[in-house]
Amino acid sequence: MIQTNNDKVLDTVRNQVHPDCIACGFTNINGLHLKFAADKKGGVSASFVCNENFEGYPGILHGGVISMILDSAMGNCMFSHGRATVTVEMNTKFRHPVVTGRKAIVTAHIVRVSHPLYILEARITQDAEIKAASTGKFYDQPNLMSCLEHYHEI
Repeated sequence: MIQTNNDKVLDTVRNQVHPDCIACGFTNINGLHLKFAADKKGGVSASFVCNENFEGYPGILHGGVISMILDSAMGNCMFSHGRATVTVEMNTKFRHPVVTGRKAIVTAHIVRVSHPLYILEARITQDAEIKAASTGKFYDQPNLMSCLEHYHEI
């Protein structure tokens, strides 16, 4: 069974396996620096404002950036449960444009567990409207920590 999520576990796992992530890493100077927090229902959320550097069309957040934010939310949800996972599939629906320069919120939660596969859902809301939603399949990678240690030795 998957352990209960919390902010300490989330921060520890993220900092170990994702320190330079363009979405949620805090050492990447060009990143979004998304700060996820665990909730009591087993999910995570983060508020964010993207500036014009992340636009596709003028004033509208690029769809690839939207997908990255949704993916990051689902990955961080897994981190909050003490799991290092990788995305194996994502299906994203773009409902309405996400406007740059305005606050939005991304949330994610686990829908189903069939270890080593996890199904998650994420959504971005802005101005109380769902702007984009995604379903993702994530595969557990328990050896990711040792692989990363080896990578840094090279």
